[in-house]
Amino acid sequence: MANLKEVRNRITSVSSTQQITKAMKMVSAAKLKRATNAILQLRPYANKLRDILADVSASVEGSNSPFTVDREPNKVLIVVVSSNRGLAGAFNANVIKATNNLIFNKYAEQHAKGNLSIIGIGKKGYDFYSKRNFNVVANHSDLFSDLNFGSVSVVTEFIMEQFKEGNFDRVEVVYNQFKNAAVQELTAEQILPLLPAEENKQHTHKAKIEAEVDYIIEPSKEKIIEELIPKAIKIQLYKAVLDSNASEHGARMTAMDKATENAGDLLKSLKLSYNQARQAAITTELTEIVSGAAALSNG
Repeated sequence: MANLKEVRNRITSVSSTQQITKAMKMVSAAKLKRATNAILQLRPYANKLRDILADVSASVEGSNSPFTVDREPNKVLIVVVSSNRGLAGAFNANVIKATNNLIFNKYAEQHAKGNLSIIGIGKKGYDFYSKRNFNVVANHSDLFSDLNFGSVSVVTEFIMEQFKEGNFDRVEVVYNQFKNAAVQELTAEQILPLLPAEENKQHTHKAKIEAEVDYIIEPSKEKIIEELIPKAIKIQLYKAVLDSNASEHGARMTAMDKATENAGDLLKSLKLSYNQARQAAITTELTEIVSGAAALSNG
């Protein structure tokens, strides 16, 4: 009977876990809808902003903007966009793995000299690198509690100011780009210095096939470019954070769906084991009764 009690307790425990994972899946599905709407609405604006920048100036190299100065990358900053919570499958582990590849392969020399810094957007990434004595200059885990363009712009302005002062020569952001609820694409993008339009492969083909746009520019092309460049940088980081936010909810929804399914399979197995143990116990009791009755009859 002790075995039956143990199986019963496991069935109760797994049932409770299944209810929790199912509830978490539903919560993530609701959050995913809002997060997906946000990133899908921003992408056309971000892409169009880059197109305008490319059309107004075929290359930003001729600009006087301090954010287009391409220096030797002696001092590097990596912005790691993770999540504040776990239970999202390999979501955070993949971001950390991609960041490590960037650190120990592309920027191994800078890291060895102590010239590599990290900004954490999301508690998981910040905790990982701060506990391993990396030079983590800032933690912005609170962004996800009220995610909006203004709060992300504060982070971007700090990064831009540090770049302008020469504290960083190159800034890259590592994040999960949202494709759909089940697919997230790990992405590492350079946000500073701003790449010339022809170097941005995502937009090169589009720029070639589209007809030239004749803009009426007021007050001047130079002034427009100087206004567009900081805005384009802010939009680029904001898009990365929105992508990561949608990817997180998609990954968690998928993980919780799989966990709920696995809990159901485990429950079936446990109930089968319970019924088999119960049947064995009943059979044993019946055998004992029949044997006792036979012994009394013989006596």
